[in-house]
Parts: sequence; structure tokens; C-alpha cells
Amino acid sequence: MNILTAHGVDLAYDSFGEDGDETILLIAGLGTQMIRWTTPFCRALSARGYRVVRFDNRDAGRSTHFADRPTPDFAALAATLMAGGRPDVPYHLEDMAADAVGLLDALSIDRAHLVGRSMGGMIAQVVASARPERTLSLTSIMSSTGDPALPPAAPEVMAMMTRPAPDPFEDEAGFLEHSLAFARRIAGSGFPFDPEAHRALVLEELRRGYDRGGFGRQLAAIAVAGDRRAKLAAVAAPTLVIHGADDPLILPACGEDTAASIPGAEFMLVPGMGHDLPPALYSAVIDAVDRTARRAA
Repeated sequence: MNILTAHGVDLAYDSFGEDGDETILLIAGLGTQMIRWTTPFCRALSARGYRVVRFDNRDAGRSTHFADRPTPDFAALAATLMAGGRPDVPYHLEDMAADAVGLLDALSIDRAHLVGRSMGGMIAQVVASARPERTLSLTSIMSSTGDPALPPAAPEVMAMMTRPAPDPFEDEAGFLEHSLAFARRIAGSGFPFDPEAHRALVLEELRRGYDRGGFGRQLAAIAVAGDRRAKLAAVAAPTLVIHGADDPLILPACGEDTAASIPGAEFMLVPGMGHDLPPALYSAVIDAVDRTARRAA
């Protein structure tokens, strides 16, 4: 793992493959770290002839944490949004997109294939629409456009996601059980859920850098992001949208809307896939990402 600074933000990253190959930039989701793009996935992707770069978003892992900024009050934030106002939040998705571009700058990478999952898909969409000259292709996985008319997750799923977790430094077992319960709930029906693999992943994230407030600050950036459809209509890079048919957190209609908003986008609905990326799907997803990247050539 390496750390570099981009416009005042320290970003932790690592890289697979040869520096001279075309770059695929992997962008992580809400409250998670770059290691959710597992090493086997990254190695298999780089074996297709790419330099694969993964990194910790701000407020996650070993990148800069904005602990000096308060976690937003979500009731007040929602009330402001309902009244048509723009709440004051620690940062926006545009800032996180600027981090991604700043990382490319620091690595002297002119253009990259952008691959983002969940919140990372939203960040990738922002980069692709705002910085087309930096974008070779776009793959948006289990993500959405921000269209307020799209169906939301079930209240029970949202409650599980936003319910405060036990402090892992005081109750590690309780924290792990909380994380496992949510991960199991959002997993798809088509692939076995591996609790031991998830437990090991969460423990590694705890060792790398846990920040209770980071999740809330990232969630606030999503909440105020607004509708991206008009901007996505200008995306010209080859685009793939992957979504799980069983996703209970960001429903399949959100993936359909993303693909419909980007001219020429391919929509790949995966039976049995939830809001996760199980190892059994690595090959299919890598094939699709590679196919989309080669369209850029």
C-alpha cells in the first residue's frame, strides 16, 4: 500500500499490473475500503493487460479522515431537502470525484477506465460526466442516478444500514454480528454467503482504519448529490451498467435508469446478485469490464 497527496487529501492506494498498461481505476462504495475490491479480483483483472489501481476514498481506511467535521444530523438534513434547501455537509460527491482525478494526476495517468460500485459508481459517473477527457470507459455497478422518483430501499433495509453499530473497540463481537447481519441481508439469493470471508474482511478494515463518523459524512454527500441524469446524457465514453436482480438496497430500477440515461450504455442485469460482488461472479464481471474497456479502443 502507498499514500500520496492530492489537493490536500492523503489517498491510500495500491496498484496491480504494469505501469505502462491502460489503467482501470476501482472506486469503493459507501463506508467501505479499497480492499472490498479483493486482491484476487484485482489480479485477475490486471491479467487482462491493465494496470489496476484501487484506493481508499476520503473518510475510509488509510486515506484522510475528516473527523474534525461533524457527522450531519440526518433528520435536519432531510427536512432541509424536503423544504427545497441545500444542506451544509462536510463535502460532496464532486469533492470525492476530484480525489479520484487527483490520484490519477499524482500517478501521471492521463486517462483511465472508471469502475465504481454503489457510491463508487456515483463517483465514477461524476468523473465521466465532468471530466470526459480523463475517462476511457465507465462501468457503474449496483449504483443509481439520483433520480428522486426511483423506488427506495425497503425501510427495514435502510434501518439496518443506518442503525448505529456497536463500538468495535468495546464490543468487537457485537460489531461483527451487526456487520454480518446487514451483509447477509443485502446478499443475493443466487450465490452462497460466506460469513467467515466477510468476518475476515471486516476485521481487516478495522485494522486498517475505522471511523464511525466517516460513514455518515459519506452518506450525507450522497443524500445531497441530486439528480445526475442531465449530466449523464453527455457521457460519450463506452459505458456498462451492472446490477443485481436481487439488490434490496439500490433496486434494479436504479441500474436500468442509469443505463437509460447514458447514450449507448449496455445494461447487464445479473440474476441472483444482490448488493455485493461474490467471488463466483468475478469472471463474468471482469469479462464485461474488459469488453467495455476494449470498446474504447
